Amino acid sequence: MQAIILAAGMGRRLGEYTKNNTKCMVPVNGTPLIDRVLRQLSELSLTRVVIVVGYEGESLIRYLGKEQHGMKIEYVHNPVYDKTNNIYSLALAKDKLCEDDTLLIESDLIVEDGTFRLLTDNPQPNLALIAKYEPWMDGTMVRIDADNNIVNFVTKEAFRYSDTASYYKTINIYKFSREFSRTKYVPFLDAYTKAVGNNEYYENVLRIISFLNSHDLKALPITHERWYEIDDKQDLDIAEAIFADDKDVLRKYYGRFGGFWRFPQMLDFCYLVNPFFNESRIIDEMEAQFRTLIAEYPSGMKVNSLIASKCWGVKEEYIIPGNGAAELIKALMELLPGTLGITRPTFEEYPNRRDKDTLVTFVPHDKDYRYTAADLMEYFGNHHADNILLINPDNPSGNFIPLDDVVSLASWCQQRGIRLIVDESFVDFSTDFRHNTLLHNHILEAYPGLVVMKSISKSYGVPGIRLGILCSADTTLIANMKKEVSIWNINSFAEYFMQIFTKYEKDYYRACEHFIAERNDFERQLRTVSFLRVMPSQANYFLCEILPPRTARELVITTLKRYNILLRDCSDKQGFDGKQYMRIAVRNHEDNARLIAALREQEE
Repeated sequence: MQAIILAAGMGRRLGEYTKNNTKCMVPVNGTPLIDRVLRQLSELSLTRVVIVVGYEGESLIRYLGKEQHGMKIEYVHNPVYDKTNNIYSLALAKDKLCEDDTLLIESDLIVEDGTFRLLTDNPQPNLALIAKYEPWMDGTMVRIDADNNIVNFVTKEAFRYSDTASYYKTINIYKFSREFSRTKYVPFLDAYTKAVGNNEYYENVLRIISFLNSHDLKALPITHERWYEIDDKQDLDIAEAIFADDKDVLRKYYGRFGGFWRFPQMLDFCYLVNPFFNESRIIDEMEAQFRTLIAEYPSGMKVNSLIASKCWGVKEEYIIPGNGAAELIKALMELLPGTLGITRPTFEEYPNRRDKDTLVTFVPHDKDYRYTAADLMEYFGNHHADNILLINPDNPSGNFIPLDDVVSLASWCQQRGIRLIVDESFVDFSTDFRHNTLLHNHILEAYPGLVVMKSISKSYGVPGIRLGILCSADTTLIANMKKEVSIWNINSFAEYFMQIFTKYEKDYYRACEHFIAERNDFERQLRTVSFLRVMPSQANYFLCEILPPRTARELVITTLKRYNILLRDCSDKQGFDGKQYMRIAVRNHEDNARLIAALREQEE
């Protein structure tokens, strides 16, 4: 068996990365793509590797030479690489294609070690490696039948988003037998290029062969093997995260702050959202209005404040909607004078927006990081702060203070001229959640120094629309904050969500109740894992101590690399006692079961 690698393209979408070298020379975590693939191919006892070169081809030839890892390297030149597509590159190598069984590989791929053996160890003579369609994918799609026969290659013109459940993406790695190349593929390749030209794709020939009701080419769906196709800078960034080594992998994932839908089949147990409300028909209605919403300007702050007022039942002059709670946190922290009292460990977005010298920090001594309103009053009674922040339920501990006690704290703060900021982004996950919110006019008016923050992403499960609200009867503060943000700080999707939410409020309550039941079941399951000490929570996550000799980092990396599940290592958060901690989000039952299975396997 031989390998043919198509490496003639210019890789324009990679910009400066391919200014002076071909795409396969682009390094991923310091290793050029071509070095990685040749090392992997060297494990297969190939007779030779044929590389079709074009753009910066001479540089690639000088770099590789005539032999790598004991394998003979041959080259085919495409002199018109800038005027043709990959069908012409393969046509130039057609004689070599007919000389042996072949692995056909595109040079912009990065794959997990052992991937090529999936093809070589399979008894089928002609195979296409494929992966189930996911939204981040682009390029050639196929449909297969129950016997893994490829029944159709889906062109870009024929692609339908309504049909994606039946689509698979070609990974652009194929195995062709010498017989198939000689009697089927190359004759059709010759005919196709004569009829249509050279500025086409070699998959079009396979598409024609599939039309003949031929079952020559089988599909081989991958399952958990890691791979990525690198067409542009963002692809390169993602590939570097997927294939990072242990010392860098968490930095590369955590530093993205989201966007994990682009990572194949990965489960994200870091980010904290309601997994059930997006099952409501509210999403169907928003989807039906997509074209209108994306084509129209949103309303300005005045109108969106009115809609938010209707949605959450507080006066218009008491509320400001934000481009996520993050926008409002930044504006609030920059406006508030004096010192800020915080409880650690905590959600660091607030203290990160303040000068460290202005922070007054309370650390609970309870082994589960539990604390009460009385604890806060005692501490800040002895350590004065001009403003006190309470995240309730707290993040990452899950600690919860009941409404009556929070009101007592608000009264205590008011008597002392202290502003109390309560972030209740997770309060709708608490037991009896409908009676735990501070978002009532009479409460806000009774305590005008009270500020209530709420991230809509968390409890409503819609982080993609970027929506948060801040409420206070301090109308001067609200007016000043409205001056700090853009007049169009809310996009049309967030505006429309607020406009229609009240129609689906019962769906939301059911989703929250469903969540609480699922959280209770998930907690029982987590407590069966021998190396976890699970702390009680009224939020949509659990803080877990990782018991010795294991470490949180080791557990997170193993779970990511072996099971494609991302967890949050919290051990380095300020306020912890030097032990190992991990925060685990609550997802739906199927996802939670997958995580529990992965953790239990690691007990063995």
